[in-house]
Amino acid sequence: MNGAESLVRSLVAAGVDHVFTNPGSTEMEIIKEFDAVPEFRPVLGLFEGVCTGAADGYARMAGRPAATLLHVGPGLANGLANLHNAKRAYSPVVNIAGDYPSYHTQHDPLLSADLEGLAGSMSGWVRRAQSSATLGQDGADAVAASREGQVATLIVPQDATWGDDGTPAPPPVAIPRRRAADAEVERIAAAIVGDETAILLVNGN
Repeated sequence: MNGAESLVRSLVAAGVDHVFTNPGSTEMEIIKEFDAVPEFRPVLGLFEGVCTGAADGYARMAGRPAATLLHVGPGLANGLANLHNAKRAYSPVVNIAGDYPSYHTQHDPLLSADLEGLAGSMSGWVRRAQSSATLGQDGADAVAASREGQVATLIVPQDATWGDDGTPAPPPVAIPRRRAADAEVERIAAAIVGDETAILLVNGN
């Protein structure tokens, strides 16, 4: 199994079934696996901002992570505005950014960019995949990170998708959401119904 298939199967196993994408040549291996894994539904967007906005909206409505698949630096940059919205809304978005093969970076390819820097401005979690052998686990870890209410960006060099030693990762263990103590809830309720004006700020996480 190649790295691309292990990534897609790991995302599906972790509960991600929609990817909003405007791909390019560096994402071809991943795109090929869409047919092999019919549970993973790709939705094409003609602009990256549409893809990131749709993923944000889907994640909010469905209450579970949605994925994007974008093409190298300019593609990621085009999607940043709606990743900002997702960040502010604490939306669980798995943002996958394709990149040139790792051995090309020394030659400064035409569309190369500081993907970690771009992604870091709007993501709570950023990782660059190192090999096809670990790509499946990287995908599962990205889903787990997104469930914390944040954009999780996985940067995928093309050579990590075509190696034939990929292994799907098991679904990440669900972490129970934090629950406020009963005494704290009662204190807040008393403030709301009290005589003084109260303002309630909720961060959504």
